[in-house]
Amino acid sequence: LLQAGLRQTRRLQDLGIIGNRFFSKISKYVPMRMPVSEKWIGRVILLLMFVPWMIFSGCGPHRVKPVRNSSRKVLVLSEKVAGPGYKPYVIHGEKYYPLPDSEGFVEYGKASWYGKKFHGRPTASGEIFDMHRKTAAHKTLPLGTYVKILNLSNRRQVVVKITDRGPFVKGRIIDLSYAAAKQIGLIGPGVADVKIVALGKEVGEIASPQGSKPLIEISDLNRGEFTVQVGAFRRRENAVRLSDRLKVIFDYVDIEVVADGDAGPIYRVRVSKSKTLSEAGKLEKRLGSMGFEGAFIVRL
Repeated sequence: LLQAGLRQTRRLQDLGIIGNRFFSKISKYVPMRMPVSEKWIGRVILLLMFVPWMIFSGCGPHRVKPVRNSSRKVLVLSEKVAGPGYKPYVIHGEKYYPLPDSEGFVEYGKASWYGKKFHGRPTASGEIFDMHRKTAAHKTLPLGTYVKILNLSNRRQVVVKITDRGPFVKGRIIDLSYAAAKQIGLIGPGVADVKIVALGKEVGEIASPQGSKPLIEISDLNRGEFTVQVGAFRRRENAVRLSDRLKVIFDYVDIEVVADGDAGPIYRVRVSKSKTLSEAGKLEKRLGSMGFEGAFIVRL
């Protein structure tokens, strides 16, 4: 947007120079009774040329769609990321586009699914889990984020909203609801290799020589508040025992108590707080080298 503004400024400066040159030529033939500077005449000519241009350009085919109020970063989707893999998805009347790798979030790993056992229970977002809606649980993506899930074994895909945290199993990157899992053929095998691509909401358009381009709102998915889960226990005394050991090494150690229906509570032991995903990743590796191979990162 800034580059477009600078280009427009240069065009206006060029028009001013042309106006001054035009005056210097016609002044030889047109008698002037009043002493007026060339600069002022150049500005008048510039104004006369610029006003019609403004009027007619506003009626052109590539009008800019105003950007909705957004405190987040906005990205212009370029031709480099155009193509079938970046087609828009309409969700509740809003357009969402897959974000390019450099600006978004792409992850490969194993997906699983959950359904009847959790149907009707509240999720981490506060929404009630409905196994017949296309939602998912992810450990680190912000709640409310929309993602495209591609099943790498059959190329079937689905768009889901992240409403919950999980799966709390090392090696699995996402838990899909029954409806989402059914769409990509995950119900039978139970686990499949997938690709996750974060989506960004369209918040406007901008004119370009190739036509209008969408402006996509993106958030920094790698920043936030993260912790590393070291273990989960049914017995509180086991969680306390591990927590006491870790407090000798780490400043922050917490035990999160989660209700698990009729099975009783689960006590999750979590270590440290980080502001970025990369910082949390370093801590995850450190804990792994200490023997906690099942440790994984969770966004708070």
